Amino acid sequence: MSDPLAALPFLQGRAALAVDAAPHPSPSRKARNELVSMLPGADRAHLLASCEPVQLLLGQVLQEPREPTRQVYFPTASLVSLIAIVDHHQGLEVDMIGREGMLGSQVALGSGAEPFKAVVQGPGTAWRIPVTLFRAELARSAALRRVVGRYVSVLMTQRAISAGCLRFHEIGPRLARWLLMGQDRAGCDHFQVTHEFLANLLGVRRVSVTLAAGELQRRGLIAYHRGDLTVVDRAGLESASCSCYAAAGQAYEQEMG
Repeated sequence: MSDPLAALPFLQGRAALAVDAAPHPSPSRKARNELVSMLPGADRAHLLASCEPVQLLLGQVLQEPREPTRQVYFPTASLVSLIAIVDHHQGLEVDMIGREGMLGSQVALGSGAEPFKAVVQGPGTAWRIPVTLFRAELARSAALRRVVGRYVSVLMTQRAISAGCLRFHEIGPRLARWLLMGQDRAGCDHFQVTHEFLANLLGVRRVSVTLAAGELQRRGLIAYHRGDLTVVDRAGLESASCSCYAAAGQAYEQEMG
């Protein structure tokens, strides 16, 4: 069996990001994904009846760029990175999906492929549904079409914000934003993450991440030791983050309610 951590160069070796040291059980029928929770009861029950609970593994590749989408995922306690692969360079994270969203939303627009590589960066639980059944649910449920359509609008806005953030903001505020996003989407405040992993995802040198993380720790916002990172002061981390964190959150709230 091939090693799932070999999916990307910077996921080899030490575990990149683990939201929990303990294994996650399969999600119950009450496991929460925000998009699924927005549906009326009957639509939600009908959708979940076509879903199966799955355990996503660290480094697992859920989607290759430009390959046909075969499964749609609704994370409940896991994190998925969307990685842009450009020429010979290592991947750059362009989005992070957790319990607030879904992987495969482009299917609602009639697209059969995702332009990015989707890799599990935080192991945990999710709902999975074959794309054929998801299309059938879209055709059947007007409520699902509305929710997914609004979520696609949010993604467009958030990715535009991320592009500007990458170009104009310093690594310290960007790192604070990334940690807040991970905490929001995974619902936890403890991570196992290396500086090398963060440097590759954020598109900077490792020394830059080391200095930025050291400053956040000096200010008492995080605790970091040998790959174990804990968010200590969330309010302080929000203050240290760039404006893009609040802007992306506001875009989600305005569109999704």
